[in-house]
Amino acid sequence: MIENTGFETYKLYHALKLHFTGSYDYFKYNGKSRVSYTNFTSSSGKYQFVKLSRKYNLEEMKNFLVANFIEGKGDWIGDLLSEGDDRYLKWQKRIQSLTYTFTNDIQHILETYADNREAPFKVFKGQQPDLLGLVLRGKVALETLCILDDILNFLPRWKKEITDDIIWPTHYRLFIKYKPFIEYDKEKFKNILKENIRTCGR
Repeated sequence: MIENTGFETYKLYHALKLHFTGSYDYFKYNGKSRVSYTNFTSSSGKYQFVKLSRKYNLEEMKNFLVANFIEGKGDWIGDLLSEGDDRYLKWQKRIQSLTYTFTNDIQHILETYADNREAPFKVFKGQQPDLLGLVLRGKVALETLCILDDILNFLPRWKKEITDDIIWPTHYRLFIKYKPFIEYDKEKFKNILKENIRTCGR
């Protein structure tokens, strides 16, 4: 395993920031971007990158940065040093209990929309669908939405039908950019979804 250093953290930070804020694809380019050691040494935050690198190995650092970028944080490296650990801890808890969280979220959705199971996914007159509202209000986990889309593929339809061109595009990009980072057993989660649909309302 490559040892984490200030420079390695700087490269990882730069690649993930490009991924979540631009058209760069972290997975397509395997995390490689056009940064050099000279870029790092001339960076005003180089000492902060060094300090951050001492906290986690590279895999942990990747997850730490992802956990912060999905919260819209990370424009300033100092913010990650002061508050990033709390966001990372919350993310870890969600990921470690992903099956439990997904199951509970599905049950909540199915119980709330027992009369019309398609309703939370519907876009009515260009407005945001109910499922999106549940996620934005923290009633359903971001990971649950991403997994549901991986199974059901509704985001392309949302992109086409939601008319808001100010706030929605930011959310859409986040969902698309974050999805590949969520590691889960797709068949297992499909079965959880099917089983809850089958038993809901009994």
